[in-house]
Amino acid sequence: MNKSFIGLVVVSTIFLIYATGFYTNFQTDSALEIVDFSIDQPETENAAPSNPDRIPLYGDLHVHTKYSFDAYIFGVTATPYDAYKYATGETIKHPLGFDMKLREPLDFYAVTDHGFYMGMIENYADTSSEMSKKEWTKPMHNINRPENVTVESLGERADLFSSVLSQAIVQPYPYWHPKLWKAWFTNNIQVALQSFDYDVHKSAWFDVANAAEEFNKPGEFTTFIGYEFTTSTDVEGGNLHRNVIFNSSKAPIRPWTRIDSLNPEDLWTWMDGLRERGVDSLAMPHNSNGSNGQMFEVETFRGDPISIEYAEKRMRNEPVVEVTQVKGTSDTHPLLSPDDEWADFEIMDKRVGSRPPTYSMPQGGYVRDAYLRGLTLEWEGRGNPYKFGLIGSSDTHTGAGAFDENNYWSKVGVLDGIDMSRGSVPLTQDRIDLLNQYADLYDQPVSVQEIGGRTYADVGFDQWSASGLAVAWAEENTRDSIFQAFKRKETFATTGTRMAVRFFAGFDMQSIDIDSEDMVKNAYAKGVTMGADLFSQDNQTPQFLVWAQRDKLGAPLQRVQIIKGWVESASGTPKEKVYDVACSDGLTVDPVTNRCPDNGAKVNINDCSISSDVGAVELKTTWVDPDFDPTIKAFYYVRVLENPTCRWSTWDALKAGVKPRPDLDETIQERAWSSPIWYIPESGELDIIPL
Repeated sequence: MNKSFIGLVVVSTIFLIYATGFYTNFQTDSALEIVDFSIDQPETENAAPSNPDRIPLYGDLHVHTKYSFDAYIFGVTATPYDAYKYATGETIKHPLGFDMKLREPLDFYAVTDHGFYMGMIENYADTSSEMSKKEWTKPMHNINRPENVTVESLGERADLFSSVLSQAIVQPYPYWHPKLWKAWFTNNIQVALQSFDYDVHKSAWFDVANAAEEFNKPGEFTTFIGYEFTTSTDVEGGNLHRNVIFNSSKAPIRPWTRIDSLNPEDLWTWMDGLRERGVDSLAMPHNSNGSNGQMFEVETFRGDPISIEYAEKRMRNEPVVEVTQVKGTSDTHPLLSPDDEWADFEIMDKRVGSRPPTYSMPQGGYVRDAYLRGLTLEWEGRGNPYKFGLIGSSDTHTGAGAFDENNYWSKVGVLDGIDMSRGSVPLTQDRIDLLNQYADLYDQPVSVQEIGGRTYADVGFDQWSASGLAVAWAEENTRDSIFQAFKRKETFATTGTRMAVRFFAGFDMQSIDIDSEDMVKNAYAKGVTMGADLFSQDNQTPQFLVWAQRDKLGAPLQRVQIIKGWVESASGTPKEKVYDVACSDGLTVDPVTNRCPDNGAKVNINDCSISSDVGAVELKTTWVDPDFDPTIKAFYYVRVLENPTCRWSTWDALKAGVKPRPDLDETIQERAWSSPIWYIPESGELDIIPL
């Protein structure tokens, strides 16, 4: 090759590097660069002293605002600051104009906007921006002008989301363009996309972090800097989304997103790299129910066998999983747990984001099955990547979680903010006409269905839920205390109810006076709590202590259950069993069926009133597994059930003055799930999971 030509290429490349800022960015602009987002705050004393027995703190770690691409498209203009105002008890507005307010403030909150294209859609809509000059952004110009944030704009918004936006955001620059080179040199692939403005993206991320810093009040209210890693399998579209939170005012200069890599293992590598630089973080998978069985697979993302190293890496970065939220509950499924009468609860059977809506395989998509798969992998000598604790959260896209069945606004702004849009109330003729117009205008099927002689929207939102909350047992309401609770998995999940749940195991639990003020202190001293391992002691039979207290604004408690899972030693066959261990109203567990008798709690569907004299304020007991085998590794976790109450769809119908839709459950039983305790036999080896 001609030497002068080679020289020209080298000189030109160097010029490009300097001219476009590559050199500076190569030194400073990488996904591992750390930014200190802390702001000066007035010194304040903690609102309450540290409690060594720990207190339950209730929060939501899955909240979207206008910076998420889907939220803005569907009319959401709430800022991260609005979201934190809502969490602390203030009223904010829904995109459709009505008030959203919590019945009581939360203890912690995290705005977790999608890292993918964070802040970009608002920029497309802003006609003063450079990006708005691109031809394909024109349909989004001023989309959220006040007069356009109406139910009538739904067809336009749905078309933008499913066609215009999805086609536009994947356009890269040509190979010769300087920004393509910049993306290569700075290890920031998204810079190579024509629809992406890195300055806009960073500005949104910095605003998310600044809002978290502004509202963080140690001892009173805790916030976390965080975002959502929105990824999926690259073949069948199974959901693999995770929320990522950071344990300090320090965080990376930008989120790691699906543009960097679809593979969650690459996310964990990035998190490990941040940890080496002094910034700890946790990723929390969610909506495993919509993953088509891929969230808790028995092979890696690339199809390789799971190994001990993989298990350690996953558990180091993902110690908790979101088991319940607006898009359904992922405890278990009737096909997976046919002997569990309470398995058919708020099941969403479609893959997340699938177009058209596509069935999601249950196997590998629910946490109980994951726990069993983890024991099976461990039995095979490959480690246990599914030894996680449980939390709930909302996945609200309005900045404001809708946790209460009787005050429900669903999730996505204009899309599902009224009852007819959710499919819970029959459509009026003008709404049917509007849906027909949308179908003709945007070449889509008519989204209606006939049920019981009435016409309803056929949109899938009828499977969504007023859920859920993350609860941490922490010494105090501070970032570090709550974060450490997540790491040790001393957490539980609820469907929105604020009940409290304790769960301990040891070999001397029955010596504890469960009516004593020192019950908790003694339980910590004599055993382990939820999220921990209990090691065999001379093959003794362990004893479990469980305590549950009702939500003062919710329904009374009906029963407490312990769910057990194990793998048979000889065959590796996974097994599970549900035991009722405490019953309300003085009832006792049948030793043959392991079930409490029905306590007779009723719901009046005409006004949603419930029995006032049935159920318990608290339930507590010690329990011994009647089928215990000291040689078999097993997990145990608690599920607490309230008395039945009206489901949100029934409340919608009641408020609209119509009968509830006949194919939907009229009532539900709000519930909570503890993180498991794992029993480790003397022959078993503990997985050393460095945190």
